[in-house]
Amino acid sequence: MATDRRRAGGGRTSGASRLEVALQALPRGGIEWQAVTAGEVDAVVDYAHSNVILFPLARRAMRDGAAIAGTPAQPEGRVANSILAELSREDLGQMLAGLEVVHLRNGQLLHEEAMEFRYVYFPIDCVVCLSTAAEGQRRIKTGLVGYEGLVGMSLVFGVEASPVQASVLAEGAALRMGADRFVEELSRCRTLQNALHHYTHFELAEARHEIACMSFGRMEQRVASLLLMVSDRSRKQSLFLTQECMAATLHARRVSITLASASLRSRKLILYSRGTIRILHRRGLEALSCSCYRKWKDPRAA
Repeated sequence: MATDRRRAGGGRTSGASRLEVALQALPRGGIEWQAVTAGEVDAVVDYAHSNVILFPLARRAMRDGAAIAGTPAQPEGRVANSILAELSREDLGQMLAGLEVVHLRNGQLLHEEAMEFRYVYFPIDCVVCLSTAAEGQRRIKTGLVGYEGLVGMSLVFGVEASPVQASVLAEGAALRMGADRFVEELSRCRTLQNALHHYTHFELAEARHEIACMSFGRMEQRVASLLLMVSDRSRKQSLFLTQECMAATLHARRVSITLASASLRSRKLILYSRGTIRILHRRGLEALSCSCYRKWKDPRAA
């Protein structure tokens, strides 16, 4: 459930302060106030700043992914998802009424290939890997989705079954909506249609860049790019990525990932231990990364 803060006035304040002002403006004993005290509110729509402010009660209820990962929680007031941030005030308020905050775990399967969609997901600080079956049991990564996108894009084009498998690569929070409700919202919401058209262009451009990267990029560059892309999308500096997972994601042999990771560690760019990778020198990784990452860094310019 979401509430809005149009009743609350205010100048330029922090997200936490804006949230406090909004809550103080609620009539004590009213329906909204009762929902807040019962822990039923997931987010506050901050129309003045075009933000979705995640509610602390909702973060605790979903066992905040940042706390589980041992990293600081994201500041309140950060735009939750880039697609939602492009919506008009009215459309955003309507959308939030059908969204719920969920915590997605590492390895969690969101949907299988050829399976009809039950939900769509707007990631906040998690990363979802899209993949398709190859020879034998191997799977090939076809895309990554973070705060910039949507999981369930086929519904935008009227396709009810997924052409890919979607699984969680980096755990964290997302906003989830039922597939039927999403189709209804899409049919009436022009700003949502425009935002998803922009995102479709971005996905196609990214796919082209990644093909070039796979053909010409050195393994160290590709590993550096992957770490930066997952870090940026999840908004975390500490990542849980096993070498097996990176090998599958980059379509590479595990020994190649081991050698590349060792090289990055020897340069003091990362710290690696038992599947947990911590980025120590972001600028060094960026300097080493492939052009596909540098072009992704500004998604809307892709």
